[in-house]
Parts: sequence; C-alpha cells; structure tokens
Amino acid sequence: MTALLDARDVSVSYGKLNAVKGVSFAIEASKIVTIIGPNGAGKTTLLKALMGQLPCQGDVRFMGDGIASSPVEERVERGIILVPETRELFTAMPVADNLMLGAYVHRRDRARVKQDLDNVYALFPRLRERRAQRAGTLSGGERQMLALGRALMARPRLLMLDEPSLGLAPLVVREIFRTIARLGTTGVTMLLVEQNARAALETADYGYVLESGEIVHEGKAADLMRDPRVMASYLGKSGPAR
Repeated sequence: MTALLDARDVSVSYGKLNAVKGVSFAIEASKIVTIIGPNGAGKTTLLKALMGQLPCQGDVRFMGDGIASSPVEERVERGIILVPETRELFTAMPVADNLMLGAYVHRRDRARVKQDLDNVYALFPRLRERRAQRAGTLSGGERQMLALGRALMARPRLLMLDEPSLGLAPLVVREIFRTIARLGTTGVTMLLVEQNARAALETADYGYVLESGEIVHEGKAADLMRDPRVMASYLGKSGPAR
C-alpha cells in the first residue's frame, strides 16, 4: 500500500544545530500515527518541516508527489493541515468567524462549507453554544476544540496535531483524546505529536519514538506500550493503562 505521507532521510537544522537527523517514517491513509519523545527531541521541528514552515533536506512525498520544496500554501491546498501547540486563534474574533477562516480554500462551495460547519458543531457542541463569543474568552479546552474545529473546516487529508493536551486539565485531556479517536474512526488521517505518551499510544495505530532528533523505536502502538524501554522512559512503572 502506498503511504499517504512518506518521509525519507529528513534532516532539519537551525544554523549549526542539527535538530532532526535523517528521520524516515510513513503514514498510511485513515491511520493515526504518533511521534512521542522528550522535550527538545525535535518533534515540533519535524512537524514544521512537513508543513513547509522550515526548510529540510531529504525526500517528503504526499500522495506520491514530492513536496519537500513546496510552500505552505500549496501544502494546505493539497490537504495538509497543522494544529500548532500555540493554537494560533484570532482571539478578538468570534468562534464562528475563526471556524470560517478554516474553510478559506473551499469558501466558494457554500453548501459544503455549511455542512462542514454543522459537522464541527456536532462534534463540539460547546462551540455551537459559544459561536458568538470571542475566542479569547474561551477556556483552554474550548480553545483546543476551536483549533481542531477550524482545522477540520479545511477538509484535511492529513491532520497534524502538535501537543493537543498541552496545558489542559486531565478531564479535558481525556475528552480531547476521545475526540481524536472518534475522528480516526471516520477515516481522518492524523500525525499526532504528544508528550503524554500513554494517551497518544492508546489512541494511535502506530508510533515512533524520537530522541535527540533520531527515531530510536517504532512499532504498532499497542506493542510500544508493552516495550520495556518505552515503559521505563515514558509510561512509568505502572505500565500500560487498562
């Protein structure tokens, strides 16, 4: 099966610092793939390179086409969408307007955009309740829902999520990951970068462990949760959650 996204020998540098070192991985359509690892491992840098926000060396193919030199705008049009850890909402604008910005590429298809908006409100009922409220007044969990909803309005072929649980209370984290899992059942392909290794591996189909810019382990997510090296470094002594 041809991978939706296939990255080979990808390296990213900041000046003399080589932050990502010859990383190779693939994502099949309709699968959730996670990349876990410690702070400073290069996870966010890798996502930015895949999005075109940072230059990289190596071969990156999306739906079989090379995109390593493609600008961000072209990648968005192809259906690659990134939800950054900072969420990047327009805080002075209402929730509904933030969502509509996500539909910019498809704005001429008004009927489909309306259907997309209804789907987002069905997935996140609180966004419907707060659709006239300024984004800056939302709670942390609601802001993450809005960032996810805006990304879905772009009809992503590949949805990349950078630390979706960052700064959220445990109950909200569980809700966000339930939503990610639910999206996975609808066929949305996702690349999930996350420090909450347990939640990420419980949600994903396949996982990679990135340390110091290099992939050191990979495998089916369920197998990684039983891997003694991953358990010791990322899951704690209690082992996988049941």
